[in-house]
Amino acid sequence: MASDAASGMTHRVGFIVFDGVTMLDVSGPAEVLHQSGKLGHPYELVLVSPRGGAVTASNGLTLTGTVTAIDAGPVDTVVVAGGDRLAQQPVEDELLTATRTLTDHTARVTSVCTGAFVLAQLGLLDGRSATTHWRQAETLARRYPLVRVEPDAIHIRDGHFVTSAGISAGIDLALALVEDDHGADVARDIARELVVFMQRPGGQSQFSAATATPPPRTDPLRSLVASVLADPAADHSLPTMAATVAVSPRHLTRLFRTELGTTPARWVERVRLDRARHLLLEGHSVTSAAHHSGLGTDETLRRAFARHLDTTPTHYRSRFASTRGHSPMP
Repeated sequence: MASDAASGMTHRVGFIVFDGVTMLDVSGPAEVLHQSGKLGHPYELVLVSPRGGAVTASNGLTLTGTVTAIDAGPVDTVVVAGGDRLAQQPVEDELLTATRTLTDHTARVTSVCTGAFVLAQLGLLDGRSATTHWRQAETLARRYPLVRVEPDAIHIRDGHFVTSAGISAGIDLALALVEDDHGADVARDIARELVVFMQRPGGQSQFSAATATPPPRTDPLRSLVASVLADPAADHSLPTMAATVAVSPRHLTRLFRTELGTTPARWVERVRLDRARHLLLEGHSVTSAAHHSGLGTDETLRRAFARHLDTTPTHYRSRFASTRGHSPMP
């Protein structure tokens, strides 16, 4: 998006908030935009709620001075903040109406965390790629099958819609918006001021895990999942797993796709990758982590890290290991 700086216009950003909103979904992006103003590229921030007035965030703090979508007037960008209840229950009509009113004639529509559920309920993400908090990605995909959910992304742009991952990813989103509007140098200066990454390495896979997926509904798959999680390094080839639960490989693949949204091989790899991550953070060497996780060789481990996390095992350990440090294990 072209910068408004040349025309002297202030970019208006409307934040959709509501009772139960996650405060950091609002304050994180708002602080990025505030810092932009300090650098000479101001944004006018407007808090919009279904009824106007005060709303209470999930942490008990109050946001005052919100206005209704009609009273807000035109905005250039909409940011739909998230809250746990958006993924736990149907989005209420008054929040949908407020969002629809504000987004109808807006050049750029974004969401933070579970705010994507509001956009999806309105049908705005149908046929588009989108993301949300990694823990809610499967729920979003199941509830809105027309949305192409990408659970590992920090933020995704599809047309004039931009969705971001959980909570602090709203800061990443806002930095990307500032870069669109005013260039990479401005965004980089803000990131430096806030002591955050300009572009966070890797995706949500750094923090999520295949082990966090909901338990399967069917008994055969439930018992198989439990056995793989208990011993990721064992033989978990497709024929072996199928024989373990007395079903055909084809039927087992069908169960995985239906209940976990992936293939057996991919799921096992993610479980092993998650185990390898923990081993690295416990002080294991790359070779030891590869062996004890079931990934086998250093090269296989490196390829898995590159594919899923967009980083290397060594770099991952250096960024996320305890500050107390460990001596690498053999």
